[in-house]
Amino acid sequence: MADLSLPVAILAGGLATRLRPVTATIPKSLIPIHGEPFIAHQLRMLRRQGATRVVLCAGFLGEMIRDFAGDGSAFGLRVEYSFDGDKLLGTGGALRRAAPLLGDAFLVIYGDSWLDCDYRAVEQSFLASGQLALMTVYRNHGQFDTSNVIFENGRIVKYSKTDRSPAMQHIDYGLGALRASALDRLPADQPGDLATLYSGLLAEGQLAAFEVHQRFYEIGSFSGIAELEAFLTRTAGEQS
Repeated sequence: MADLSLPVAILAGGLATRLRPVTATIPKSLIPIHGEPFIAHQLRMLRRQGATRVVLCAGFLGEMIRDFAGDGSAFGLRVEYSFDGDKLLGTGGALRRAAPLLGDAFLVIYGDSWLDCDYRAVEQSFLASGQLALMTVYRNHGQFDTSNVIFENGRIVKYSKTDRSPAMQHIDYGLGALRASALDRLPADQPGDLATLYSGLLAEGQLAAFEVHQRFYEIGSFSGIAELEAFLTRTAGEQS
């Protein structure tokens, strides 16, 4: 299968306050999941999905992630790092800071999310769309988190994490794609939110969509960690 042509940014800069006291001394990406740090699972999954280059956008205790993952060669990847610096930049600000490493276009995922879907199909859909960004969506029915997208006829009609309605049956899955020029809408070296950027691009008619059908897992909560542990244990048993 062909490799991805775009690099993948991983947003791993948050404080993970919901996981204290565990995350007082290690970043969320290094939380042990099924016997090893979560980032190890994530990097291997990305390589399996065709990724060759990863840019880790790190913040709190980010040097510990770099010490573990190194240059990525142990995972068959080339891994580079972009650090927030003195203040946390949020998801949008971190991407703006990492822009010199990301090139003209890139995929992006969150550092606490397990998103094992068809990245090649997402990349192809994004490049064919001609739009500045693409959001993957999942028909969630409010089951795994609060739905925040109205998705109809292959298009995002509404996206909001604050103004929610019963018509929202889909959720922002967490895998996106962006052209570098979209980041010009964010102030340099200032905190910014990727969700706000997506909302603005949707208003401009510049946000494509791709529906995925594999559920997501997350390690942003202790219950999410338990769910992913169970899933990885189950799938490891199926593959052995």
